[in-house]
Amino acid sequence: MRFSTFSLSALALVSAMPAMAQEASEATAPAPSVTVTGSFGATTDYRFRGLSQSHEHAAGQATVNVNHESGLYVGTWASTIDDDHSLPGYGNYEVDLYGGYTKTLDNGLGFDVGMLYYFYADAPSYIGGVKNNTDFFEPYASVNYSIGPANVKVGANYAWSQAGLGDEDSLYLYSNLAVTVPNTPVKLTGHIGRSDGALGAFNLDPSDESYIDWSLGAEVAYQGFTLGLQYVDTDITQQRILGERFNNSVGGDSTVLGYLTYAF
Repeated sequence: MRFSTFSLSALALVSAMPAMAQEASEATAPAPSVTVTGSFGATTDYRFRGLSQSHEHAAGQATVNVNHESGLYVGTWASTIDDDHSLPGYGNYEVDLYGGYTKTLDNGLGFDVGMLYYFYADAPSYIGGVKNNTDFFEPYASVNYSIGPANVKVGANYAWSQAGLGDEDSLYLYSNLAVTVPNTPVKLTGHIGRSDGALGAFNLDPSDESYIDWSLGAEVAYQGFTLGLQYVDTDITQQRILGERFNNSVGGDSTVLGYLTYAF
């Protein structure tokens, strides 16, 4: 009995030695210079700067990022959209291609600069014999700073005059706040943004090409999954036109949406 016990213990020790050696090797191995991350999930309403892109219905979404240790990155993000009401003529899918550079300095200040390309994969090339322009480029830049459990971010997206924007430019200014509740998996979020130009022309007054959107939310993360709720609203007028509130007709009325994602 004692021999058997000793033999099993010795065998366990010998079996553990390669694993211990492997763990030591992994601990000293350099981190990979290139990493691939991503996520997929669904939301009850895809809102872009406060406006529904899915006619206030559910949308599936996914993203993949390739990150280099230098701070350079490229990636793609995709979502289903509504071609009948929210974005007629844009097809059923939005695919955003992007690349940029991000860095966090020793003092905790971070910045991110890059370029977005909005690509509507199955949009028709022509509608009624007229060229259908949907796609456009949009450079972006932001800075962020963490103070304890809070992170503050301010940024700007600017798109120059392009066919996909009706030959007008567009500017979006925004600020985000995220606060992680200490010792919990809960994060509280806040956002406010202002659209101006081609992507801000959602008002009854044709000379007013700007509006404000904001949101408040909370999310919980667990083993790669993130479950969240968000209240979203805009200042687009609620004046009724033919019995319907104008902000509702353009998808900018208030809503509470939910989302679930899995990151890898």
